[in-house]
Amino acid sequence: QVELVESGGGAVQAGGSLRLSCAASGLTFSRFAMAWFRQVPGKERETVAYITWNGGRTYYTDSVQGRFTISRDNAKNTVYLQMTDLKPEDTAVYSCAARNNIFNSRTPRDYDYWGQGTQVTVSS
Repeated sequence: QVELVESGGGAVQAGGSLRLSCAASGLTFSRFAMAWFRQVPGKERETVAYITWNGGRTYYTDSVQGRFTISRDNAKNTVYLQMTDLKPEDTAVYSCAARNNIFNSRTPRDYDYWGQGTQVTVSS
């Protein structure tokens, strides 16, 4: 049974930092493309960042470019999202997702497995 478990969310003030982790089990992690998405109630899920199976390529949505860093440790079956200089508009539920494909996608429906999400709240 595949399981993705996020941790590291919380409440911070603007300008602060958080590091999200997503621990995967039940799959051959190194074969999966991974991504972080976020969603605010009433809005569509947004692709935040993704990383290829070997970490060789990453993508960031424009609003987080230069502030967020996605990385992965295949030995620990974990993907991370380091978030710095957080802004109130970053407030959302952040979820990690795994895609059984060597290629990533910005489309949520292309991902096969999802975590339960972790809340990030940034106050001004």
